[in-house]
Amino acid sequence: MSLTFVLEIRISISRFLNEYCMLRKTIIEIITALLIVLFVYASISKWLDFKEFTRDMHNQPFPGWMATSLIWVLPPVEILIALALMFDKTRAIGLWAALVLMSLFTIYAVAILVGIFNRIPCGCGGIIRGLTWGQHLFFNLFFLIISAVGIVINKKDQHSNMIAVRLAADAIQ
Repeated sequence: MSLTFVLEIRISISRFLNEYCMLRKTIIEIITALLIVLFVYASISKWLDFKEFTRDMHNQPFPGWMATSLIWVLPPVEILIALALMFDKTRAIGLWAALVLMSLFTIYAVAILVGIFNRIPCGCGGIIRGLTWGQHLFFNLFFLIISAVGIVINKKDQHSNMIAVRLAADAIQ
Protein backbone atom coordinates (compact mmCIF):
# COMPACT_ATOMS: atom_id res chain seq x y z
CA MET A 1 0.00 0.00 0.00
CA SER A 2 1.18 3.46 -0.76
CA LEU A 3 1.72 6.03 1.94
CA THR A 4 -0.89 8.30 0.31
CA PHE A 5 -3.52 5.56 0.44
CA VAL A 6 -2.84 4.86 4.13
CA LEU A 7 -2.97 8.58 4.86
CA GLU A 8 -6.32 8.91 3.05
CA ILE A 9 -7.75 5.99 5.05
CA ARG A 10 -6.62 7.55 8.32
CA ILE A 11 -8.10 10.91 7.35
CA SER A 12 -11.40 9.24 6.36
CA ILE A 13 -11.56 7.37 9.67
CA SER A 14 -10.75 10.56 11.52
CA ARG A 15 -13.55 12.42 9.70
CA PHE A 16 -16.01 9.60 10.40
CA LEU A 17 -15.11 9.59 14.09
CA ASN A 18 -15.39 13.37 14.20
CA GLU A 19 -18.93 13.24 12.73
CA TYR A 20 -19.84 10.38 15.07
CA CYS A 21 -18.55 12.39 18.04
CA MET A 22 -20.57 15.42 16.92
CA LEU A 23 -23.76 13.32 16.82
CA ARG A 24 -23.05 11.95 20.29
CA LYS A 25 -22.30 15.47 21.53
CA THR A 26 -25.65 16.68 20.14
CA ILE A 27 -27.48 13.84 21.87
CA ILE A 28 -25.72 14.49 25.19
CA GLU A 29 -26.52 18.21 24.89
CA ILE A 30 -30.23 17.42 24.38
CA ILE A 31 -30.26 15.02 27.32
CA THR A 32 -28.51 17.45 29.64
CA ALA A 33 -30.75 20.32 28.52
CA LEU A 34 -33.86 18.26 29.35
CA LEU A 35 -32.45 17.33 32.75
CA ILE A 36 -31.40 20.90 33.50
CA VAL A 37 -34.89 22.19 32.67
CA LEU A 38 -36.44 19.46 34.83
CA PHE A 39 -34.29 20.13 37.90
CA VAL A 40 -34.34 23.93 37.65
CA TYR A 41 -38.11 23.93 37.16
CA ALA A 42 -38.64 21.49 40.04
CA SER A 43 -36.46 23.51 42.39
CA ILE A 44 -37.84 26.92 41.48
CA SER A 45 -41.45 25.73 41.69
CA LYS A 46 -40.75 24.49 45.22
CA TRP A 47 -39.27 27.82 46.26
CA LEU A 48 -41.96 29.91 44.58
CA ASP A 49 -44.70 28.10 46.48
CA PHE A 50 -42.74 27.13 49.57
CA LYS A 51 -45.80 26.87 51.84
CA GLU A 52 -47.48 24.43 49.47
CA PHE A 53 -44.25 22.47 49.05
CA THR A 54 -43.84 22.25 52.84
CA ARG A 55 -47.44 21.12 53.25
CA ASP A 56 -47.04 18.53 50.46
CA MET A 57 -43.83 17.16 52.00
CA HIS A 58 -45.46 16.80 55.42
CA ASN A 59 -48.36 14.98 53.71
CA GLN A 60 -46.00 12.27 52.42
CA PRO A 61 -46.00 8.89 54.21
CA PHE A 62 -42.63 9.24 55.87
CA PRO A 63 -41.61 10.66 59.27
CA GLY A 64 -41.86 14.39 59.91
CA TRP A 65 -38.12 14.72 60.50
CA MET A 66 -37.48 13.27 57.04
CA ALA A 67 -39.99 15.64 55.44
CA THR A 68 -38.34 18.60 57.16
CA SER A 69 -34.90 17.47 56.00
CA LEU A 70 -36.09 16.97 52.43
CA ILE A 71 -37.73 20.40 52.40
CA TRP A 72 -34.35 22.03 52.97
CA VAL A 73 -32.16 19.58 51.04
CA LEU A 74 -34.11 18.74 47.88
CA PRO A 75 -34.38 22.16 46.14
CA PRO A 76 -30.66 23.02 46.54
CA VAL A 77 -29.66 19.50 45.43
CA GLU A 78 -31.78 19.90 42.28
CA ILE A 79 -30.02 23.19 41.51
CA LEU A 80 -26.60 21.65 42.17
CA ILE A 81 -27.39 18.79 39.79
CA ALA A 82 -28.46 21.30 37.12
CA LEU A 83 -25.24 23.26 37.64
CA ALA A 84 -23.13 20.11 37.40
CA LEU A 85 -24.84 19.20 34.12
CA MET A 86 -23.96 22.58 32.60
CA PHE A 87 -20.19 22.05 32.53
CA ASP A 88 -18.19 19.39 30.70
CA LYS A 89 -15.89 18.78 33.67
CA THR A 90 -18.79 18.06 36.04
CA ARG A 91 -21.29 16.60 33.58
CA ALA A 92 -20.56 12.97 34.52
CA ILE A 93 -21.18 13.76 38.20
CA GLY A 94 -24.38 15.58 37.26
CA LEU A 95 -25.60 12.66 35.16
CA TRP A 96 -24.89 10.18 37.96
CA ALA A 97 -26.61 12.45 40.49
CA ALA A 98 -29.62 12.79 38.18
CA LEU A 99 -29.73 9.00 37.79
CA VAL A 100 -29.66 8.49 41.57
CA LEU A 101 -32.31 11.12 42.29
CA MET A 102 -34.59 9.93 39.49
CA SER A 103 -34.12 6.34 40.73
CA LEU A 104 -35.25 7.39 44.20
CA PHE A 105 -38.26 9.26 42.79
CA THR A 106 -39.13 6.25 40.62
CA ILE A 107 -38.85 3.78 43.51
CA TYR A 108 -41.11 6.07 45.56
CA ALA A 109 -43.71 6.21 42.75
CA VAL A 110 -43.63 2.41 42.44
CA ALA A 111 -44.04 2.05 46.22
CA ILE A 112 -47.12 4.26 46.08
CA LEU A 113 -48.59 2.39 43.10
CA VAL A 114 -48.12 -1.06 44.65
CA GLY A 115 -49.71 0.07 47.91
CA ILE A 116 -46.74 -0.08 50.27
CA PHE A 117 -48.08 2.94 52.12
CA ASN A 118 -51.45 3.01 53.88
CA ARG A 119 -52.54 6.05 51.86
CA ILE A 120 -51.79 7.74 48.57
CA PRO A 121 -50.20 11.15 49.13
CA CYS A 122 -50.62 14.15 46.87
CA GLY A 123 -48.17 14.46 44.01
CA CYS A 124 -45.48 16.98 43.24
CA GLY A 125 -45.92 20.68 42.73
CA GLY A 126 -46.06 22.72 39.56
CA ILE A 127 -47.41 21.28 36.33
CA ILE A 128 -46.38 17.79 37.47
CA ARG A 129 -49.10 17.96 40.13
CA GLY A 130 -51.70 17.18 37.48
CA LEU A 131 -50.20 13.76 36.72
CA THR A 132 -51.61 10.55 38.16
CA TRP A 133 -49.12 8.34 39.99
CA GLY A 134 -49.02 6.03 36.95
CA GLN A 135 -48.20 8.95 34.67
CA HIS A 136 -45.71 10.16 37.25
CA LEU A 137 -43.99 6.77 37.10
CA PHE A 138 -43.60 7.00 33.31
CA PHE A 139 -42.42 10.61 33.62
CA ASN A 140 -39.77 9.51 36.13
CA LEU A 141 -38.79 6.49 34.03
CA PHE A 142 -38.25 8.72 30.99
CA PHE A 143 -35.82 10.94 32.90
CA LEU A 144 -34.22 7.94 34.58
CA ILE A 145 -33.58 6.33 31.19
CA ILE A 146 -32.19 9.46 29.56
CA SER A 147 -29.90 9.94 32.57
CA ALA A 148 -28.55 6.40 32.06
CA VAL A 149 -28.19 6.93 28.30
CA GLY A 150 -26.40 10.21 29.02
CA ILE A 151 -23.92 8.43 31.29
CA VAL A 152 -23.14 5.83 28.60
CA ILE A 153 -22.82 8.38 25.79
CA ASN A 154 -20.77 10.78 27.90
CA LYS A 155 -18.32 8.01 28.79
CA LYS A 156 -18.06 6.73 25.19
CA ASP A 157 -17.82 10.31 23.90
CA GLN A 158 -14.76 10.96 26.05
CA HIS A 159 -13.17 7.72 24.75
CA SER A 160 -14.06 8.49 21.09
CA ASN A 161 -12.58 11.97 21.39
CA MET A 162 -9.27 10.49 22.56
CA ILE A 163 -9.21 8.09 19.58
CA ALA A 164 -10.05 10.88 17.11
CA VAL A 165 -7.25 13.05 18.50
CA ARG A 166 -4.76 10.17 18.19
CA LEU A 167 -5.81 9.44 14.59
CA ALA A 168 -5.60 13.09 13.65
CA ALA A 169 -2.14 13.33 15.20
CA ASP A 170 -1.05 10.19 13.36
CA ALA A 171 -2.42 11.56 10.07
CA ILE A 172 -0.39 14.74 10.45
CA GLN A 173 2.85 12.87 11.09
